[in-house]
Amino acid sequence: MELRQLKTFYTLASTLNFTRAAEVQKYVPSTVTMQMKALEEELGVKLVDRLGKNVTLTDAGRTFLRYADNILSVVEEAQHAVKQSGELTGTVIISADETLCTYRLPAVLRQFRLCYPGIRLMFRPLANSNLKQSLREGDADIIFMLDEDKGETGFCGEKMLDEPFYLLVSPDHPLAAHTALAIEDFHGETFLLTEKGCSYRTFFDRSLSQRGMGGITELEFNSAEAIKQCAKIGMGIAILPEMAVIGEVNRRELVPLPWDLTATSFATQMFWHEEKWISPAIEAFLSLTRETFLKNNT
Repeated sequence: MELRQLKTFYTLASTLNFTRAAEVQKYVPSTVTMQMKALEEELGVKLVDRLGKNVTLTDAGRTFLRYADNILSVVEEAQHAVKQSGELTGTVIISADETLCTYRLPAVLRQFRLCYPGIRLMFRPLANSNLKQSLREGDADIIFMLDEDKGETGFCGEKMLDEPFYLLVSPDHPLAAHTALAIEDFHGETFLLTEKGCSYRTFFDRSLSQRGMGGITELEFNSAEAIKQCAKIGMGIAILPEMAVIGEVNRRELVPLPWDLTATSFATQMFWHEEKWISPAIEAFLSLTRETFLKNNT
């Protein structure tokens, strides 16, 4: 088993695409295929299922990925221990949901590329419900979550920014002119919500149930932008973080309703696995993220 085969497998598992894996490794696609074939023959198991140029990991592949990640981390740690100081190199894999990808992380990613051109930054957007699992299984080095402000067993984490939430409607919605609302005012209304399993969707469902309202009419979306656009044309009541709607609120394209959503504190949070070796590349990303959030949000 060769180190280059492990690197190829790790890259293929991260990109799930032979062509992209070849580009990252600076190989031709046939080299990736050849190395994977040799590795699978040596192990005596299939690590990936091939679906054209795309791949999915088998059960054996997911198990082997954890060991490959540990081996490559130790090798990288050893290389940094003996190298002279110079430009940082390495790989950092981060994941976040669609809302943070759109409204919070672009400034961080841009600044990191400018400051550390020698570090390979791989970004993998995921649904909120899959983020913690990706960290536990070693598919990501760092994840960003929009979640309740609380700790997570097995993870190290930091709160980057508090995130207020609003209930919002179009200016011509019947509830837009209300200065106060009771739970009865929501009867017959349609709510525009994220998919079940999303942390703030769960909180909203719970808060309505506790106040005596159940069986709401809802439309589910997997995109904050889609929810926002549908609310603007009067399709229903949206629940969204302030960061996603500040422009529309300022332009009076959306109107916040007088409904208290402060019972639970939500925040943009950054997590990494407590048992993972923090390479110089990962440490550089953590430090720059802290600095960027502090600078952009003070």
